[in-house]
Amino acid sequence: MIFLQTCNQHRKTIRLRQADKTVLGLKHIKLRGKLRVSTDYNSTNYFIYKGRAMGFQYELLSALAEELDVKLVLSVENDLHSAFSSLENGDIDLIGMNLAITQDRQERFNFTLPHSQSKQVLIQRMSSVNDSMPIIRNQLELGDKLIHVQKASAYVERLENLSKEIGRSIHIEKLERIEVEELIEQVSRGEIDYTIADQNVAIVNKNYYPNIDIDTEISFPQDMAWALRKGSDELTKAINTWLENFKGTARYNQIYSKYFLSSRILNRHNSEYFTLKSGKISEYDDLIKKNSKLIDWDWRLLSALISQESHFDPNAKSWVGAFGLMQLMPETAFRYDVDEDSKPEENLKAGTKHLMYLSRRLDKILIDKTDKLKFLLGSYNVGLGHILDARRLAKKNGQNPDLWQGSVDYYLLNKSKPEFYKDPVVKYGYCRGKEPYNYVKNILLVYEHYQNTVLLDETSSLE
Repeated sequence: MIFLQTCNQHRKTIRLRQADKTVLGLKHIKLRGKLRVSTDYNSTNYFIYKGRAMGFQYELLSALAEELDVKLVLSVENDLHSAFSSLENGDIDLIGMNLAITQDRQERFNFTLPHSQSKQVLIQRMSSVNDSMPIIRNQLELGDKLIHVQKASAYVERLENLSKEIGRSIHIEKLERIEVEELIEQVSRGEIDYTIADQNVAIVNKNYYPNIDIDTEISFPQDMAWALRKGSDELTKAINTWLENFKGTARYNQIYSKYFLSSRILNRHNSEYFTLKSGKISEYDDLIKKNSKLIDWDWRLLSALISQESHFDPNAKSWVGAFGLMQLMPETAFRYDVDEDSKPEENLKAGTKHLMYLSRRLDKILIDKTDKLKFLLGSYNVGLGHILDARRLAKKNGQNPDLWQGSVDYYLLNKSKPEFYKDPVVKYGYCRGKEPYNYVKNILLVYEHYQNTVLLDETSSLE
């Protein structure tokens, strides 16, 4: 029976892998449990601020994944040509960006209902003493001008059509692997003279670069939508049904206002912990990098753990008495000779030493160490004893005690129920299993965001 189940599961896995290269229906996405989405890393769509993932597209896509009851798997792609290729190749299910719906694109892809609308505007510098270029207000004046835009963007098509309309050549420099906001910054610095952007993005960037002019429109309002592979009609319909309802909610209005209309936009951009600009996650990055070497971790992983524990607040204290950056319990802290009056760096080092201790213990326990990281994170949160209980329950019920997902995590999650924590193999009793269950998932999710947006220190390594 077990052999037949294994064979059936193997065949199902093969079918899913094959389906990844064909058009996936909604049921396949749900069966896989993941929605793979490519988005762009910039100051409006997806970014890290004070250690947390934010962004207009990120919040919309998170709400969609929540509706579909699947995990959102984000990848960053600031090159539109590459994003379209990934979609056509089946490497992703959706492009979650501000994509104008053009005729050429509709022939290649499915598009959702619009998630927003915007006009295209010319980005140019305002006249100054050192830069006396006249401001362009009439589209006829774009003749013979050189305009830098993203390759494969809707801006290219608009400029080509505009060139025909005015009867004069507009010179278009089509650039790969560059984001619209980078081009806006280049205009502000005088490195290039003109680029094109969507009006809502231009308004946000006007806060950052006061010397740019964004008042010259070059298009009518255009619908902005997401793209899917041609033929993925069922998934497109499901997304459209959700979008149609979601856009009428207060939550949608709040999301849009937060990223395009809020008075806090400039403060966010100027913050030392706006990762897009500074490359920093927190003020403790250097200390985290130093300590991550002790456990041979990617420093972004240790940052994700601290973000989950304390949100980088050294004065944080939980209702059960855990304190500091690493949220050490008093008895654990005593073992490493720290207390609530210890410095943040001492708390961080003590927490790292405790991770080392747990890691050594797990090395002696786990035969298959594939999921060691998940066991380690769970142990740090709830204690090794409860993790060992969950392993014993898994083994008793014919499951793999070295497998986290669908095995040990299931018994840990249910360890708050009498039929689980009163089982004779359980030694540590009741446990609020939902907390460590979510803890592991949340840290790995935050880590994915940090991997998407923060450079890996050259001297760091991953366990």
